Amino acid sequence: MKLKERARRKAERPAEILDAAFEEFVKNGYAATRLEDVAARASVTKGTIYFYFETKERVFHEMIRHKSEAFFPELEGYARKLQGSHSARLRSLIVFVYRKIAEDRASRETLRFLIAEGSRFPDLVDRHHDEFVQPVIDQFRKVIEAGVAAGEFRGSPASTFTELVMSPALLLSLWSMLFGTRKQIDVAVFTEASIDLLMRGLEMSASGRET
Repeated sequence: MKLKERARRKAERPAEILDAAFEEFVKNGYAATRLEDVAARASVTKGTIYFYFETKERVFHEMIRHKSEAFFPELEGYARKLQGSHSARLRSLIVFVYRKIAEDRASRETLRFLIAEGSRFPDLVDRHHDEFVQPVIDQFRKVIEAGVAAGEFRGSPASTFTELVMSPALLLSLWSMLFGTRKQIDVAVFTEASIDLLMRGLEMSASGRET
């Protein structure tokens, strides 16, 4: 194997191990997952895993971060291209985020891990909030605050407690985890209903006075 190819494979190996770990944790849960099985799935030795990650706990922590971070380049790229009124921008951003969360298996399973193992790893939950949840909320906050400053949105509790915008997305994930395909939600209709409720709390009346 050429040196460049060997270097490329070495650089890709941690991600391959974390992808394999994700599948094993999904299949078995944290406690029952063995690093031997992760190694077999990743086609590496157990020693290779320890070269990059000193414990199973570290593998779990870095797997959560690895799967969560994959969402951000796409989110940030989409947010930079938003155009039109602040209402139109907020609608577009909500549709994008809700659809990604509803469709993305990694996002759904990551939430399952955090719920199941949160009492064991409280620092991991806090880090996930700071590194994943808060940046998503901040994208919504930027649009809403700009809309308030422009007089398009009213300064209301709905505009200051931006976490509310994420609540329906959280429900989509929980619903899917609980019911799977047995009781499916129409994501498009659900999203439109959520947007309707939110906009009624944010938008000015036709006269420009707060509703």
